[in-house]
Amino acid sequence: MAYIDYYKVLGVDKNASADDIKKAYRKLARKLHPDLNPNDKDAHRKFQELNEANEVLSDPDKRAKYDKYGENWQHGEEYERARQQQRQWSGQSGGDGQTFYTSGDFSDDDFSDFFHSMFGSGFSQRTTGSRTRKYKGGDYQAELRLSLRDALQTRQQTLTVDGKNIRITIPAGVSDGQKIKLGGYGRPGVNGGPNGDLYITFVIDEDPKFKRLGADIYTDADIDLYTAVLGGEVTLYTLNGQVKLQVKSGTQPDAKVRLKGKGFPVYKKEGLYGDFYVTWKVRLPENLSDKEKELFTELAKIRQK
Repeated sequence: MAYIDYYKVLGVDKNASADDIKKAYRKLARKLHPDLNPNDKDAHRKFQELNEANEVLSDPDKRAKYDKYGENWQHGEEYERARQQQRQWSGQSGGDGQTFYTSGDFSDDDFSDFFHSMFGSGFSQRTTGSRTRKYKGGDYQAELRLSLRDALQTRQQTLTVDGKNIRITIPAGVSDGQKIKLGGYGRPGVNGGPNGDLYITFVIDEDPKFKRLGADIYTDADIDLYTAVLGGEVTLYTLNGQVKLQVKSGTQPDAKVRLKGKGFPVYKKEGLYGDFYVTWKVRLPENLSDKEKELFTELAKIRQK
């Protein structure tokens, strides 16, 4: 029968304190619990080994004996055999008064041959009774893809999670990469523990015409040379419909105008909106007629005077 390094099982060194051992056990017990690893065939074996290591290292007498003989444990069997006949275990709880093993009690069969050879049999069962530890169920992670226009308004959406339809309300103004939590919509708890949670990450597709930065919206709008020079009125399409804008005479290429409060709704702040920014793109005329060229020549002469 092979020697088992209990310190290695718990991931602590030989100088670890009782508190270090307790913390290491609790952390690994949550990770390796068979009920939380239903698809792991080795979960039960790993968990038994973990409990065995905790049973020894959390008991000062057992730990002292284990440290004394270690890998040479076989040489101490004769000396210990006499002591084993006089000793009975007190049924200590291994440090925190609770077991993480939700299947019930521990018996001699739950410990390795190495354990029995070193510490003997006759292990007193310990139970947690009505205090069997409860575990919160695992969380679900989901992605929900929306268009920029979808995120503009509060909307209802139905998601299918683990075969169940969940109807959720998506507040206006959610942003790309934002994550929200729906409490209790995850995996069922263990031993009456609470359900896990559902985390939804939003993926907002880019829009070909509008760019969003926070709650502000940016877009480009074309105007011809004559409107830029002389001014005029332009009908502009926004996410919320059409608006009419006045273009000032002498507008320069790439000049910007701001429409206050015409941007995106601010998340969960009713009535608060960002701004809408328009960058004017001035189109120069192409394929000029002779008459047009003549007029532009006259204009150029006037400007040079």
